[in-house]
Amino acid sequence: MDAYIDKIGTFIEANQDWAGPITFLLTLGESMLILGLLIPATALMLLTGGLIGAGTLSVWSILLWGVAGAVIGDALSYLIGRWLGPGITRRWPLSTQRTAVARARLFFYRYGFASVFLGRFLGPIRSTIPTVAGIMGMNHLRFQIANVLSAMLWLPAMLAPGYFAARGLAAARESQQYGLIAGALASVLVGAWLAATMLKKRRQAAHRGRGQS
Repeated sequence: MDAYIDKIGTFIEANQDWAGPITFLLTLGESMLILGLLIPATALMLLTGGLIGAGTLSVWSILLWGVAGAVIGDALSYLIGRWLGPGITRRWPLSTQRTAVARARLFFYRYGFASVFLGRFLGPIRSTIPTVAGIMGMNHLRFQIANVLSAMLWLPAMLAPGYFAARGLAAARESQQYGLIAGALASVLVGAWLAATMLKKRRQAAHRGRGQS
């Protein structure tokens, strides 16, 4: 899995024009029913955030593509639930994910509208909550409001750790560079002072020698 993530990161870094569409597909898949359980979105978002922090990628392009993918992914999962109804839970692949479905149902029963908003931030039920909302017949407009708002907050939250880590590393490197420059300047100044002091002493010694003769 680490090798897979590294390859994607290397490809994005070398092909920056594809970073937005790749982020779209990543957040779309992360929000889709079942598929979201298979995609290592957290690690890839950390990597993408790091590339943004390093100045390699444009933050606005990634945000626009990523939010769009997350919104569409949740919307598709919701429509699948509305279209197929409760019977979908007895079909493959949801029939193999009974624990995840049960958790998502319980969460939806308890929190309703808020469950769609908060569910995006909870990995184990992130890709299941929208489908459960559709199965339970949640109002379409209410679902989309929660869907869009949560996506707009979720993506920056996912990118932030990698972004700030990269910025901190860059700041540390700059600080180290400034320290080296300051050290070099200090060494030059000290050396110049020592040389001037020694030269002054030699001149004084020479002057005393001429005075004695």
